[in-house]
Amino acid sequence: MNEENNVNIDLSKYYTSGQFAKMANVSTRTIRYYDTQNILKPSYINKNTMARYYTDEDFAKLQQILLFKYLGFSLDEIKELTINDLDYHFLLNSLKLQSTLIQDKIEQMQLVQKAILDTTSVIEKNKNIDWSQMLNLIHLTNMQTSLKTQYQNANNITSRINLHQKYSTNTEKWFPWIFKHCKFSPHEKILEVGCGTGSLWLENSNLIPSDINIVLSDISRGMLRDARRCLSTLPLSIKKNITFKAFDCQKIPFPDNTFDTVIANHVLFYCTSFKHACLEINRVLKPNGKLICSTYSKNHMHELNELVNEFDSRIILSANNLYETFGLENGKDLLDQTFINTEKFIYNDELVINASEPIIEYILSCHGNQNQYILDNYKEFRSYVDSKIKPNFRVTKEACIFISHKKEN
Repeated sequence: MNEENNVNIDLSKYYTSGQFAKMANVSTRTIRYYDTQNILKPSYINKNTMARYYTDEDFAKLQQILLFKYLGFSLDEIKELTINDLDYHFLLNSLKLQSTLIQDKIEQMQLVQKAILDTTSVIEKNKNIDWSQMLNLIHLTNMQTSLKTQYQNANNITSRINLHQKYSTNTEKWFPWIFKHCKFSPHEKILEVGCGTGSLWLENSNLIPSDINIVLSDISRGMLRDARRCLSTLPLSIKKNITFKAFDCQKIPFPDNTFDTVIANHVLFYCTSFKHACLEINRVLKPNGKLICSTYSKNHMHELNELVNEFDSRIILSANNLYETFGLENGKDLLDQTFINTEKFIYNDELVINASEPIIEYILSCHGNQNQYILDNYKEFRSYVDSKIKPNFRVTKEACIFISHKKEN
């Protein structure tokens, strides 16, 4: 934001608060409120008159704010989601994710409409209230919180995938590398736990055998919706063999000896009980079935931790060191407690990054306390990151997969 004692800029490129509010069909009071809440600051303030001026870039950000408000986000949530949307990179990703959220909202409202019509029909027919129908309606109308959570989770996952896809130096990308190690046999039945957006299958769509059966699972129903949409472009011969099911991999709703292969890509270290998840996976594997799971080391991406700590030593990007639960260093010993014949395969890679936006986007997607110290100092943090990436910013990647086999009791 510019503050000057004398107006020496071209005001023809700026809008007054009144003009800006009229363009957006909101009140000037709303614009002032967003200013005081540090959600949308003016681009220029004349210190003599205290008149506030806005730009087309500010209008793009206001559009984001009003849409999130319409979708039910709180002002604190909106602040976190839009603090960086003036950057082209962030704005493009945000718009794509908002489109997905709108699709979710449409589907939710269609379900609510159907529930209302069904409930109305039952009451008119039976002349009394069907409380089970009413309870279902209440659950549907409470879906808004889960939609917001899903948006934020999808945003975080997309930020991480984008960074690795664009700046990894290994020409063989992560998902094709994993797929190569799967070595599926004809007629296999496969379970992927924590499938996310289905990237493993989307990026290897031309290599998927048409005679295998795939169950894609995730603890988040919203994530499964994203996966279903992402994989909608697959050939029908493949899609007809894919099913989607929401559950926690610590309680897999399938009988013993169901699957030939279980895939868990960067999932097992999130489980509240790693041992319990392994026992469940071993249970549903067929004799000699295999688990293919991935993780990373304590050195993985350590430069990003050092980067934010230098900016503010209070920042912690992750409350838990996930590699301590299940990592490259201890993974084989942990898996050997439940499985047999465990092998480790290292993925050799490095990130070489020449832009600030994807680094910042990744950092803001982490599960720590970084937003508490970065959001109110975003421009300062952006300048700080800009100074660190010249000419390039190199980031260590140390990830691997383990391939283990079922242990018979």
